[in-house]
Amino acid sequence: MSLRIGDKAPDFQAQTTKGAISFHDWLGNSWGILFSHPKDFTPVCTTELGYLAKLEPEFAKRNTKILGLSVDPVTDHERWLNDIKDVGGAAVNYPLIGDHDLAVAKLYDMLPADAGTSSQGRTAATNQTVRTVYIVGPDKLIKALLVYPMSSGRNFDEVLRLLDSIQLTAEHKVATPVNWKHGEDVIIVPSVSDDEAKQRFPQGWKTVKPYLRVVPQPKKQ
Repeated sequence: MSLRIGDKAPDFQAQTTKGAISFHDWLGNSWGILFSHPKDFTPVCTTELGYLAKLEPEFAKRNTKILGLSVDPVTDHERWLNDIKDVGGAAVNYPLIGDHDLAVAKLYDMLPADAGTSSQGRTAATNQTVRTVYIVGPDKLIKALLVYPMSSGRNFDEVLRLLDSIQLTAEHKVATPVNWKHGEDVIIVPSVSDDEAKQRFPQGWKTVKPYLRVVPQPKKQ
């Protein structure tokens, strides 16, 4: 099953480093970051998990839960977490799925259906496509996907920036321009008429083009 922005994020049950979860129930009314790894004890992933552990409070401020996945058993994850803390300087407090049977990786189309049913004997190279970040809304719809090769560490500051942009759109019907940073001006989305915009943005806006109306970033509720 190929997944796209706007699709419902598939539900699943899994064992994690924090116990058993059912994804949709675990997410509840929160936003979610689901990010995947091809193998435990891999160098790039070790740095990513540690940095995200430090950044987790920022996601929590945004009502966003973090859920990791790696194609190995939970028992291996628990040993790996010690290395992650040593390298990254922070303990991983978010759950990490043990996808030893490849079920979630295949459900999310990160591995083909004929990949087998066991992580045993598989290498990071054979799992290299398990490198996706999914941003999921409280409505359980996929809002964004980012896919990286194994050799390139993911930029979780960018994931946080992207989350801010998506949440602003959901709450205020605004879009963010190129290279936007939190606090900078935003764009009124084209689907909002001028009459509606007057209600939403009584302070007015700058019309750059008829389809490009710029306003200061609204405050999150």
